[in-house]
Amino acid sequence: MKIKGAGKWILLGLVTAAFVIIYNAIAIYRFSQQDQTRKADCAIVAGAGINKKSPSPVFTARLDHAIWLYQEGKVNSLILTGGLSNGATEPDAAIARNYLLNRGVPESVIFIDEQSTVTRENIHNAKIIMTRQNMQTALLVSDPLHMLRMRLIAHDNDIMSWSSPTTTSRYRSWQTQLPFLLRESFYYTGYRILRYLPHIPIQKVDRQPG
Repeated sequence: MKIKGAGKWILLGLVTAAFVIIYNAIAIYRFSQQDQTRKADCAIVAGAGINKKSPSPVFTARLDHAIWLYQEGKVNSLILTGGLSNGATEPDAAIARNYLLNRGVPESVIFIDEQSTVTRENIHNAKIIMTRQNMQTALLVSDPLHMLRMRLIAHDNDIMSWSSPTTTSRYRSWQTQLPFLLRESFYYTGYRILRYLPHIPIQKVDRQPG
């Protein structure tokens, strides 16, 4: 049975989209194996939700990695990102700040963005903080499979950055990695298409008082 007219173009579009997503998934996985950790002015930590008054397990792993970077002298400041999760009364970044303070991180080195809810906003707001604080370089902290998209967005925001993925990611088995990888490939592909659209100004950013 022959496919005619619009159906042929629809099929071609679907096949092309599938190829692009698979190609990007391979690139994402390969980049996830890289650890570019080095000295930088700050670490930008991608938000990942909370459980009541505590960071989610995924967010906790990222925060623990950021604490390690600070304690090892890799960075001088920590930028925590994350607005209100669904049903939450306190922003993710505020919960994360308390988590760091309770583990001995000085209040003066913590900066927070309480408005962002997606990676593009995380990075956009972190750039504002970096500019205000005269920070030039950043380590990006998230789960390994998130790093390629986060790095691309940082590049588009003129941030000199390097990937520093958490070594204790909750996504370790293929049962958890594969859905994350496919979802991330979809988002990465979408961002590469939409990245040239103007960014809508939405948010303010706050520094930890004191």
